[in-house]
Amino acid sequence: MVGGMTVRWGVAGPGPVADKVLRDLAHVPDAALTAVGSRSAERAEAFAAAHAHDGRVPTAHGSYRALMDDPDVDVVYVATPHPTHRALALAALGAGKAVLVEKSFTVSPTATREVVAAAGAAGRFTMEAMWTRFCPATVRLRELVADGAIGDVCTVTADLGLRHPVDPATQTYHPERGDGLLFHLGVYPVSFAQMILGTPEEVVAHGVLHESGVDVEETVLLRYPDGRSAQLFASLRSPAPGEARVLGTTGWIRVPPRFHYPSRIVLHRAGHDPETIDAPPTGAGYTHELAEVTERIAGGHTQSETMPLADTMAVQNILDQIADQLGIRVIEGPVELP
Repeated sequence: MVGGMTVRWGVAGPGPVADKVLRDLAHVPDAALTAVGSRSAERAEAFAAAHAHDGRVPTAHGSYRALMDDPDVDVVYVATPHPTHRALALAALGAGKAVLVEKSFTVSPTATREVVAAAGAAGRFTMEAMWTRFCPATVRLRELVADGAIGDVCTVTADLGLRHPVDPATQTYHPERGDGLLFHLGVYPVSFAQMILGTPEEVVAHGVLHESGVDVEETVLLRYPDGRSAQLFASLRSPAPGEARVLGTTGWIRVPPRFHYPSRIVLHRAGHDPETIDAPPTGAGYTHELAEVTERIAGGHTQSETMPLADTMAVQNILDQIADQLGIRVIEGPVELP
């Protein structure tokens, strides 16, 4: 236990993402999944049965409101489609729960500001579920950068892509569900660059839109003071390798594929042989962010130092500028519970 307590988790949205993430909760001994909420009682019950642990089956709720009102839940993990994140996060905070919101946090800066403000007013822990930042290899990368192992950082590069063809005759993308590239995969390169370089002074984006109005490919340049930059690429049309590099004045750090859940990094320093640093994640890689949330809640904290809300807000602003420049059709969900 952390601080003499077990942190009790509830999940809103018992889909495949939540299934993968919460299986790693077994690696966090001071945490327990106690409730599942869905608009479908059958889905909630099936998910609860699949995540029974030591003979204990989480309570299955056939509505999100019932989940928020459950007194046996300390933190709600929001894993529904992006346009619904705002409503569920606000409802959870209003019910006195802490919140872990799946990335992307919302689909607009306005919605993100609303949730951040509500978190501050409620005094409850709130974090974006950007698991990359908590992977041991990423933690080591940030330590090396901070220690000056590659000198002053000049440039960050990152790419992430997969082949996801959609046949307009049989299927399409749905903006109202948050479909498309930006909020699913595009957020990873952006968040990685923001983690290293901070908030850019200019965003330049070029991309390809599907006929439904969502993006399927984008190239992004982030410009920073003193000539620093980030060069980012994401695609649903091309199986890009998923590699990242942090380039400095005296060397660079390579993050082999896939950089958004790395198991190793390679340090290149001038005058030295490359140094491979193995730092595999525990479980499927989600353990570390789940442990962060659990420990912070048990310790009475309202934010994570590794994934602070200021960074989430900065990333959301970058995503908004990309969406605006590309003409991406973004549909914000209602404030009320779905």
